[in-house]
Amino acid sequence: MSSLLDVKKDFPVLNNNPDLVYLDTAATALKPQVVIDKLDEYYQKYGVNVNRGVYTLSYKATTEYELTRTMTALFLNAKEKEIVFTKGASNALNMIALGFGMNYIEEGDEIVTSELEHHSNVLPWMNVAKKKKALLKYIPLDSTGRITVEAFKKTLTDNTKVVVITYVSNVMGYITPLEEIIKLAHEKNIVVIVDAAQAVAHMKIDVKALDCDFLAFSAHKMMGPTGFGILYGKYKYLKMTEPVEYGGDMIDVVEKYSSTPKDVPYKFETGTPPIAEAIAFQEAIKYLEKIGYENIQKHEQALLQYAMEKLEKIKGVTIYNRHTDTGIIAFNIDKAHPHDAATIFDEHHIALRAGHHCAQLIIKWLECVGTLRACIYIYNDYQDIDKFIEAVEEAAKYFEEW
Repeated sequence: MSSLLDVKKDFPVLNNNPDLVYLDTAATALKPQVVIDKLDEYYQKYGVNVNRGVYTLSYKATTEYELTRTMTALFLNAKEKEIVFTKGASNALNMIALGFGMNYIEEGDEIVTSELEHHSNVLPWMNVAKKKKALLKYIPLDSTGRITVEAFKKTLTDNTKVVVITYVSNVMGYITPLEEIIKLAHEKNIVVIVDAAQAVAHMKIDVKALDCDFLAFSAHKMMGPTGFGILYGKYKYLKMTEPVEYGGDMIDVVEKYSSTPKDVPYKFETGTPPIAEAIAFQEAIKYLEKIGYENIQKHEQALLQYAMEKLEKIKGVTIYNRHTDTGIIAFNIDKAHPHDAATIFDEHHIALRAGHHCAQLIIKWLECVGTLRACIYIYNDYQDIDKFIEAVEEAAKYFEEW
């Protein structure tokens, strides 16, 4: 049996660790050689600052840097002025909460979110709710842990001001029915903020079709460099959002007692940015688009079905998301703490995550201390799944007898 995609050769980490079965893409994706080469190109050929020098190398760096904004806008079907460069999804989501939420939310307002959220998407708004004396409300999940349109509809009231919601759960792998949710929210003039960190590697995102008001993700989740991310915002809302950092390059005019920031998006980008990372992100976009999201989804689903069929036959294993929408499998070895079980997987050179995955609310909802999480992606194949299943069987047997 052969895999639909044959891309392992493109990833140096896999070439340098031939025994590695990497199933931790939900934490960070591996980087293809083209991304690494682009990082090297910046540092070796024109490694200077952007937006400052008038000399040739600075012009080259600035041109490449801004090309990433253009490519990202096309990638999301957005306008360039709606694309803000950040340090990552967490940074972007905090910027929205602090720069927009602190001014937009008033006492008595309601902020609607869910128990599926990553801490980076719920904690900033927990802080806003506390400081502004607003109410943080949670959409009730169904029996499988999903967000449904009906439950969302029942959560909204005339006091709901903001909805903060994940596109894809990093624990359960579920896809949120965002288009219907956003439409319902906008009927009540509610602002919708989307955490797309887990979604962006697995599915095409069109912000105009979604009609979301803000959306954030990290480059490293989609095979780009670490330390770089994207905040998309509708221009009218970015204009309303205040910078949370001040300094060089984001300012237009400075007087002794006042200042005028630059226009969107530059008013949010202060100091020397992660230039190499921003430029290398171009190659991650091109790599994903060359493969195609349709092919990515077919590959993931084929391996996921293969894995689930085998996993369900193993005694002593609990699967929490049998009907996951993406390549994420949340499970446990019944008689083992996930951290203990993870050591056996490591002995088999299998890299997966164990713990609460920075999403303690859904772990509490599942009524467990944590889970094991395996995430299937484009560089995995049927041999990887066979090795994974073998390790699950060994772990289940070991802890049953222990």
